[in-house]
Amino acid sequence: MTESAPTTSAREWRLRSRPTGWPTPGDFELAESAVPELADGQLRVRNVVLSVDPYMRGRMSAAKSYAAPYAVGEAMTGGAVGVVEESRADGFAVGDHVLHGLGWREVAVLDASEARVVDASVAPASAYLGVLGMTGLTAYAGLTRTASLEEGDVVFVSGAAGAVGGAVGQIARALGASRVIGSAGSPEKVRHLTEDLGFDAAFSYRDGRVSDHLRELAPDGIDVYFDNVGGEHLEAAIGSLRLGGRIAVCGMISVYNDTEPAPGPRNLSRLIQTRGRIQGFLVGDHYDLAGEYFRRAAGWLADGTLSLRETSVDGFENAVDAFLGVLRGENTGKMVVRL
Repeated sequence: MTESAPTTSAREWRLRSRPTGWPTPGDFELAESAVPELADGQLRVRNVVLSVDPYMRGRMSAAKSYAAPYAVGEAMTGGAVGVVEESRADGFAVGDHVLHGLGWREVAVLDASEARVVDASVAPASAYLGVLGMTGLTAYAGLTRTASLEEGDVVFVSGAAGAVGGAVGQIARALGASRVIGSAGSPEKVRHLTEDLGFDAAFSYRDGRVSDHLRELAPDGIDVYFDNVGGEHLEAAIGSLRLGGRIAVCGMISVYNDTEPAPGPRNLSRLIQTRGRIQGFLVGDHYDLAGEYFRRAAGWLADGTLSLRETSVDGFENAVDAFLGVLRGENTGKMVVRL
């Protein structure tokens, strides 16, 4: 049990109003907040890196979902890694790096049960928000459990230059996929997928119809589609499914800011012909895989099978800009905010 000089106030980002359609900077407020004194079993953590993710857009709506909405006028939450400044909990010392869920603030006070010590000597702190954290586990669980990936499968992933998509492609290859195809939003990202991440093929969805690209790059069809986008991508993937094909639905960023319901795929009858399967999943249902995944991912990272690619924004005051950038597809790999 160790203490240091208390921090009495710090900044935090609050949701000022619920966005309609695309969020704007005016929907957020940067405010100063008092930092409470610690109770027994708690930590005070100064955050060093924050995660901004597409799923956070859904929590800005009041609609019922798998995660509670952010409260208007209160600090938002999200993944973060910080350094313990004060500890009143066994097993946590001043100077430890910890992973926790109270991002969007400079200083967090939390119960020790809500934090996990991470080894910053194994990988940069930000990696525990990306390939060594929830991002990588999402890719692994979606491939292995939801999509039942088998050696030799042909895999297609949308949003492939994003945090989860890039991990999906690399992990699929590590697990024995015969061919991995990705879609992204620019020629630069397409080159990144094939030259840096080892995808067998990639295309820009802005350059023609997704279905045309997919038929060209996977003329015999696909076995697995990992969906981060929805919309046209999902319809094209259904059209290219082989017998027994599987679709894991992780996200649908193409519709997150729509104000009207998006039309569904028009070719669902192909699931009857192919005996195909579409299944949504949440990473929170698969935390039992975390230890297994971390052991494998640490090895893949060490031998170069898995690449740590990030887009970082410096400065806590720029966290909202970083989040809006994720929604616009400005990131390659994981988007993080460095304090």
